[in-house]
Amino acid sequence: MSKLTVAVLFGGQSSEHEVSLVSANTVVTNINRDLYDVALIGITKDGRWLHVEKQEDIASGEWLNSKTTAVISPDTSQKGILLINGSQVSVQKVDVVFPVLHGLNGEDGTVQGLLELAKIPYVGCGVLASSVSMDKLYTKIIVDTLGVRQAKFVGVYAEELDKMNEVVLRVEEKIEYPVFIKPSNAGSSKGVSKAHNRDELEKGLFEAAKHDRKILCEETITGREIECAVLGGRDVKASGIGEIKAAAEFYDFDAKYNNEESKTIIGPELPEGVEEQVREAAVKIFKAVDGHGLSRVDFFLENGTNEIVFNEINTLPGFTPISMYPMLWENKGFSKERLVEKLIQLGLARYQE
Repeated sequence: MSKLTVAVLFGGQSSEHEVSLVSANTVVTNINRDLYDVALIGITKDGRWLHVEKQEDIASGEWLNSKTTAVISPDTSQKGILLINGSQVSVQKVDVVFPVLHGLNGEDGTVQGLLELAKIPYVGCGVLASSVSMDKLYTKIIVDTLGVRQAKFVGVYAEELDKMNEVVLRVEEKIEYPVFIKPSNAGSSKGVSKAHNRDELEKGLFEAAKHDRKILCEETITGREIECAVLGGRDVKASGIGEIKAAAEFYDFDAKYNNEESKTIIGPELPEGVEEQVREAAVKIFKAVDGHGLSRVDFFLENGTNEIVFNEINTLPGFTPISMYPMLWENKGFSKERLVEKLIQLGLARYQE
């Protein structure tokens, strides 16, 4: 049998560009070269799509010097990558795409829509699941129908901030301080803040509005941060549980990727029955958003009550060396190579269906 070609997309225009580079390096390292040829496409911060010749160019940054444009054509007769270098144009056929893109313009359904138009199989969630899961406010609205507890929330639009007093009163009527303020669509906790009073709430709303026109204000849940990995298509499986020990007051971008005091614990001790509740809730939420392939579902274990409280779902979780998703499956006996192979096969199977 001839090898299939996997195109790996990385980089992107979101605030998680650098994280994507590290995740992509992990994914590419763990693609079985006996089964697949690999094509690399790097997307710059300003939106240029570049052909990348070697995996080593990802870490070194040399990929940014590529002179060849590489774009996926929505023309279904192509089913591949258009390679453009000056006046020379060629097509590289692609069998499946692995979009290792975190955040906006990658994890939010936009790239997935392009691949649907091109009729090219791809790894991960489809357009609907990607878009609603990226949007924290709409995820909350969906989960409200499931009987899974989540923090109280209020949605705010950036254009409403001209009438800040009305917005603040609306938030204060429903949520006690401290209040978390989050851009609805940003990733890796960019633009997130915690307000202990009205002045901080106003500042937090303005900061969040720099990242998104939709803003989520949330009740603060005090408790342990626990996460569960989900894998599958029609048959969905949940992993065991991981716990985040954040070095900062909350697990923001810096605490995730730059503070060595932040720790992840695989298989933490939990009260009886909690792990199964989390696993069941993770699968229920994944199915409710029409998930496919993979997601990481995050919860709190509330202090005092030991109740699980849904936080958010990530449809393209990190694949860095410190990322929870691959570590949770490795703990279940799934090596990174086996996990990557399973995800590719799931993408191909969905297209066949």
